[in-house]
Amino acid sequence: MQIAVGSTNPVKVNAVIACFGEAVEGISVPSGVRDQPWGDEETIVGAKQRAKAAMEQAKATIGIGLEGGVQLIDDRLYLCNWGVLVDEGGMEIVAGGARLPLPEEIKVKMVKGEELGPVISAFAKRSEVNKKEGAIGIFTNGAITRTNMYKQIVEVLLGQYHFYTR
Repeated sequence: MQIAVGSTNPVKVNAVIACFGEAVEGISVPSGVRDQPWGDEETIVGAKQRAKAAMEQAKATIGIGLEGGVQLIDDRLYLCNWGVLVDEGGMEIVAGGARLPLPEEIKVKMVKGEELGPVISAFAKRSEVNKKEGAIGIFTNGAITRTNMYKQIVEVLLGQYHFYTR
């Protein structure tokens, strides 16, 4: 079974490798949504489009799309993360990940149109946070990293896949 991940970001690829332990290939594909998705719906659409495009481009058995976004809830800005698994038979499975509120100073920059990755890197004074611990790693003091969070999403996707294909 070949697994294609709709990203070459090592955080996302490593999360899928940790779950499948098989041939996993990261494929650079567009999400089809804004660089910084806003809200659950747009973030899910980005994950779904990445999963389908990766599976088709790699001619894989399964495609996985992982997408991070932000969502306003009661005037607070939260992280939101979603994953989608698609297979060659047309099955589509969706799962979401951890959420946490972001500081007001980050919200202000995001509302102005900046992207979370560079904003968090500047906030934390670290380079490429989105390819390392992620915002969740910064704001949980390393208790949960972006790879851990995406791994949990992939575990939920894989568990559902096994349930529905048994």
